[in-house]
Amino acid sequence: MRAQSTLKTHAALFDRMSQALGLDLQEQAIAGHLAFDEISEAVLRCSRCAHPRQCSAQLAQLEGGAADPALVDAPDYCRNRDLLGYLKEEGGV
Repeated sequence: MRAQSTLKTHAALFDRMSQALGLDLQEQAIAGHLAFDEISEAVLRCSRCAHPRQCSAQLAQLEGGAADPALVDAPDYCRNRDLLGYLKEEGGV
């Protein structure tokens, strides 16, 4: 049960980070920039992160402010930073 909870937590973090960067994962998949399997792999990478609390706190700040998603990048420690950066480039964010 703990593993399922961990995956749900990190799926939510990955989705929130994507949104904070101005990305819609569903639209990215439809446009062919992201395979649905890559989303699963991204969540698994996220679940191996040592900084989920720091990430959640940073996301809360981004979500509460008026940050321009085009100016926001995933944190250096983010295991999906390269993927999210690629999606921003492909999506024109």
